[in-house]
Amino acid sequence: MKIHEYQAKDLFSTYGIPVKKHRLCFSVAEAVSAYKDLGEQQVVVKAQVLTGGRGKAGGIKLASNEEEVSSKAAQIIGMTIKEYQVEKVLVTEAVNIVSEYYVSFAIDRNKKSALLIMSPEGGVDIETVAVETPDKIFRFNIDPMIGIPDFLARQFAFTMFTSIEQVNQMATIIQKLYRLFLEKDASLAEINPLVQTAEGQLIAIDAKMTFDDNALFRHDDIRPLAELTAEEKTEVSAKEKGFSYVSLDGEIGCMVNGAGLAMATMDMIKLYGGSPANFLDIGGSSNPVKVIEAMKLLLSDKRVKVVLINIFGGITRCDDVANGLLEAFRQIETQTPVIVRLTGTNEKEGRALLQNTRFLVAQTMSEATHMAVEIASKS
Repeated sequence: MKIHEYQAKDLFSTYGIPVKKHRLCFSVAEAVSAYKDLGEQQVVVKAQVLTGGRGKAGGIKLASNEEEVSSKAAQIIGMTIKEYQVEKVLVTEAVNIVSEYYVSFAIDRNKKSALLIMSPEGGVDIETVAVETPDKIFRFNIDPMIGIPDFLARQFAFTMFTSIEQVNQMATIIQKLYRLFLEKDASLAEINPLVQTAEGQLIAIDAKMTFDDNALFRHDDIRPLAELTAEEKTEVSAKEKGFSYVSLDGEIGCMVNGAGLAMATMDMIKLYGGSPANFLDIGGSSNPVKVIEAMKLLLSDKRVKVVLINIFGGITRCDDVANGLLEAFRQIETQTPVIVRLTGTNEKEGRALLQNTRFLVAQTMSEATHMAVEIASKS
């Protein structure tokens, strides 16, 4: 789950990570009012959308008086950044920046630990730094049994600074960011940029956090912050109905029983030149109601040109699945071609039930995938 910059900054502030005063605004009038309340000569008006690249897209602007705040807010509110429409802006104090840095915590699944990532080259082009000058990116795996005691925090800070004043500030920020990362079950806690001001202060002027969806049940304070996209709402709805669904960008809708088989099905579609529209694991049930809900979900995606149903009958019998499909499609009206591959327990009986029906029946996974890719390419 992603949250907005202003929400992440509120969390930072709660944990003692230095941020500048800010106000969230939903209109131009609110932005002007926020400027007056802050009492600063210069402010920054920042688009609040759940994506990066706001600065390059024109979503971050400096303003020095009420007229400029009004003009800049009017330019930003309503604009589109990477398919996200800006509905709110953050008005925050401007900072006299001397230098910019990058610091974040992420999950290193290979090492089964938190990973501290730091760079003396923070800002909008951190991705370019990682590619062109990887030696400027420092990575430290954190032993979960040790954490980050003072001596380690200072050791990490010395990779970025030589001044003891900045080292002490950096060490404190690292420790507080790590505690926030752990206690809130985050998958990412990022400051980019962390800036040094002319007065020698280190301040987080941007904040980004994402959280482990599977741990949200533990965090009543984080869960309400969710602002789900249409795709995420669909995935949540699917989970509530008892199956796992992830939207992709292809044209072949997949309905499969079993996560491993679903992954293999998508791989084979790509192998044969097609593109899967989704990952959909309906589990082991042949319940017609579940099939109906899964089909409604697939067909709600206007990009789907053909549906591939790939079923392995282990404990679930293929003839039960066939009967479930027949009953389900008596209640579903669609002209979208549906290919069914049944294998396993009672597969012959299951295929026999589907002969001379609206289904296209395949005996092997390869045959079914070829059919789906061919139909999709001609549609």
